[in-house]
Amino acid sequence: MPELPEVETTRLGLLPRLKGQRIAALVVRDFRLRWPIPVSLPDILRGQRIIDLHRRAKYLLIECDNGHLIIHLGMSGSLRVVASDAVAQKHDHYDVILTDGAIMRYTDPRRFGSLHWTQEHPSKHPLLAKLGPEPISEAFTGSALFHAGRGRTASIKQFLMDQHNVVGVGNIYANEALFRAGVRPQTQAGRVSLARCEFIVASIKHTLNLALKAGGSTLRDFVNSDGDPGSFQLSYRVYDRAGKPCFRCDGIIRSIRQGQRSTFYCPKCQR
Repeated sequence: MPELPEVETTRLGLLPRLKGQRIAALVVRDFRLRWPIPVSLPDILRGQRIIDLHRRAKYLLIECDNGHLIIHLGMSGSLRVVASDAVAQKHDHYDVILTDGAIMRYTDPRRFGSLHWTQEHPSKHPLLAKLGPEPISEAFTGSALFHAGRGRTASIKQFLMDQHNVVGVGNIYANEALFRAGVRPQTQAGRVSLARCEFIVASIKHTLNLALKAGGSTLRDFVNSDGDPGSFQLSYRVYDRAGKPCFRCDGIIRSIRQGQRSTFYCPKCQR
């Protein structure tokens, strides 16, 4: 699933191609995504100028003259800029056609992404209104994580993946960050000390920045706006490495299930 690094990589790739352009048309081939695309949206978008591109959590926000497009990539979605004569394929569900002829094309084999329109500030939209702090912002600190976790019995990994506590830290990066911090993922969030919360926050920021430099992770479907895969998967320390030796010690990476997601950790390095 595209997580924060993949969405930010997409935003950075689209920004110079879309900013300042006008939308000539929205062509929708399948309105049936996770939530139906409003049938009025093609008329609303026609002629709108793209002012800027932002990101909130795992959502891409395209700021237009009279509102914002809110895009979620779902489990397998990607956005690419393609030429005007590029033939649409089976899983290409909508095109945002620009006046210069280029097309921003949304591809999603599982159709679990979504496309929304709002004329209010995006922060008021129901999907974004209750989200936690951005993990690479100054608002996300060890102290903030420590106080948010007091009294919570959920595991620290599941706590980090809850978008109300901190956004964008999906399964891959929670596994990797907790390994770098030396914290066992099963530990109850309310039992993690302030000092260890400081380590976790620093590790999350470090892990996400490394992933951003690598263009995110590509396990199956993710490609950036040019159609190229990310490469952070080549740097995984624990994720998807069950049964393999730890890079830091002589231990063996283990795998368990937490909240229906796979968790990977080193029983010797993580306490």
